[in-house]
Amino acid sequence: MCRSIQQLRGAQPPATDDEVRDAALQYVRKISGYRAPSAANQEAFDAAVAEVASATRRLLESLVVAPGSKPAEPVQRRVRARA
Repeated sequence: MCRSIQQLRGAQPPATDDEVRDAALQYVRKISGYRAPSAANQEAFDAAVAEVASATRRLLESLVVAPGSKPAEPVQRRVRARA
């Protein structure tokens, strides 16, 4: 899949809305084949990004993370950089 999409599960602090949207944008870009859609496709593209971001947020909020479970290394670096 898209290597620039980061694992957001278990991030401390939790993933921001911008991080969730960025992941959704990368996913929609990958599956649509558009980095920047044409004006004719912009509305559909934006709607897909919003729907994927919403589904991602719901997923992250409903996951049960086991005690002692650690996020993937890229998330740990992101969290340290943000702190």
